[in-house]
Amino acid sequence: MDTQSLFSLKGRTALITGGSRGVGLMIAKGFLAQGAKVYISSRKAEVCDEVAIALGDKCFSLPMDVATVEGCRALADAYLAHESQLDILVNNAGALWNAPFNVFPEQGWDKVMDLNVKSPFFLTQSLLAALKAAASPSKPSKVINIGSIDGLRLATWETYSYQASKAAIINLTKRLAATLINDQINVTAICPGAFPSEMNPAARDQGDSLIRAIPNKRIGHDDDMAAAAIYLAARSGDYVVGESITVDGGLVNASLPENILHGHGTE
Repeated sequence: MDTQSLFSLKGRTALITGGSRGVGLMIAKGFLAQGAKVYISSRKAEVCDEVAIALGDKCFSLPMDVATVEGCRALADAYLAHESQLDILVNNAGALWNAPFNVFPEQGWDKVMDLNVKSPFFLTQSLLAALKAAASPSKPSKVINIGSIDGLRLATWETYSYQASKAAIINLTKRLAATLINDQINVTAICPGAFPSEMNPAARDQGDSLIRAIPNKRIGHDDDMAAAAIYLAARSGDYVVGESITVDGGLVNASLPENILHGHGTE
């Protein structure tokens, strides 16, 4: 058994949306460290270019707004202008909207659902030929969708469209997996918990208060996210199909109800 190469990404090419910051950047750094050639995309061209340069000569910038189907197709075309095959697609670009129920706007619903659910579907569709070209029974291509623990359990914040979108991407991951496995393309998802980013300012700015609710008693580190993505992207994840991996320090699956934590409701 060759365990030394289980987590290697040498010779593989990846495209990561929202790759210039937050979770996408964590994953990009991890892929590069494992030997992958990485294309990052984000809406802000200048930032995307600067980050790609900072990450080294195996990282390339493809700035694009994938909030529309046209943007997804344009990104696919931009990628295909450089590469004919795609080993790993990470659908990470996302949006969040927080507003009270009685004033929650249609704009906040449509923006989040379009970017978080519709775009991963149509970008994957647009890159299907490239994913198929790289895939084989011995080395499947990978599509990794970024969900959230907010799609697995209720969150305190009034982020209605965000929570709905992340529940949707978890289900969509399973449905896409059932279709694309026929082409030797594995579709999976990662559901992050508290990782510091602009999308999660509470984890970034209020970590000391958040950790009281996290069984592991800490905020997620960059390498926690990178490790989960590498596992799914490399040979190590070749037999994982349709699964959503929760990376949250135990918040969803190892937290006891408050009444048990405080000794109530027990004999």
